[in-house]
Amino acid sequence: MRPPFGIYLHVPFCTVRCGYCDFNTYTATELGPVGGAKGASVATFVDAAILELDLAHRSVPGAPPVSTIFVGGGTPTLLPPQDLVRFVDAVRERWGLADDVEVTTEANPDSVTQESLRTLAEGGFTRVSIGMQSAVPQVLATLDRTHDPANVARALAAARAAGLSVSLDLIYGTPGESLEQWRTSLETAIALEPDHLSAYALTVEDGTKMAARVRRGELPMPTGDDEADKYELADELLAAAGYDWYEISNWARTGADRCRHNEAYWRSHDWWGVGPGAHSHVDGARWWNLKHPATWAKGLAEDHPEAEREELTLEQRADEEILLGVRLREGLSTDLLGAEGRRAVAGLVADGLVDGRAAIRGSVVLTRRGRLLADTVVHQLIAGEPDPVVVSDA
Repeated sequence: MRPPFGIYLHVPFCTVRCGYCDFNTYTATELGPVGGAKGASVATFVDAAILELDLAHRSVPGAPPVSTIFVGGGTPTLLPPQDLVRFVDAVRERWGLADDVEVTTEANPDSVTQESLRTLAEGGFTRVSIGMQSAVPQVLATLDRTHDPANVARALAAARAAGLSVSLDLIYGTPGESLEQWRTSLETAIALEPDHLSAYALTVEDGTKMAARVRRGELPMPTGDDEADKYELADELLAAAGYDWYEISNWARTGADRCRHNEAYWRSHDWWGVGPGAHSHVDGARWWNLKHPATWAKGLAEDHPEAEREELTLEQRADEEILLGVRLREGLSTDLLGAEGRRAVAGLVADGLVDGRAAIRGSVVLTRRGRLLADTVVHQLIAGEPDPVVVSDA
């Protein structure tokens, strides 16, 4: 039997580029003239995306009905809601949708209205993931986020009224953010009672506006200890509010509130990524599309939007199963480890990185401390030897 099959759509358009962002996104100014390439503009994008669905349908014969659709970006809700619904309809026409299909779009708080969210819900969307990032205006300004913090609550209420499940995305470790400011963001998010919450540590990526500001001394570089303190605070407050972690950076009220599309990534299921720069994984092959919207659109017109591809070896697939599976609450069966990895488990338990009771039952489950040092755990499970990184009390 084939594994579950998902569809990801990457919408590369943004109104403003945030200073920390290194995603494959473009403002109208950055796009410049696109030479009439169909798909390189907001107005024509979904038409081109549906052409890629045709390519996917020809390329993956026998795929089961689609289990999950995730629309990310960028700011997907810059597209007209009718276009997003048209994309979902096109997926349904080609593969059919599972009875319990999960259909998610990301959204900025200022990019949705009651009417647009109602259109999405009536068109088959089931979830919306709102980019809250922070509740503190000073922190949002450092991130170059332009939304009004009050609009997070308005957007969430409108989504709920439309019958959509709601997730909030937060970022911690912004340069200059205090622990108390992070607490304010967490408490504000929890008070809104979303179904799901994600919290990601900020990474200052080379080539971004934020990296340049850090290099000039205008902003302090986030430290590992600071981010560890903020992760621990998040886990404590969320657990107290009834949210269970199910992946290192994700918490949900119930098992039904988990993001099943992201779980498919961590479980190495099959998915086709549509759009510029989108990544796909089917039958042990992985590939990614041409990055620039105009280049992708022109490649798609020739039935070849792909930039590069790699066939995973059995060893690579085994290593990735460890790398991804260990992130999950259910843990990783020790049967999937090599002899060296199985021997390493006892030391990881002794270091407080892996739950001892779960290990006795044959599963590698990270403790909270282990979640903070997941890379160390993975290294030992794969290599069977201690990571050269010093394990601290953080």
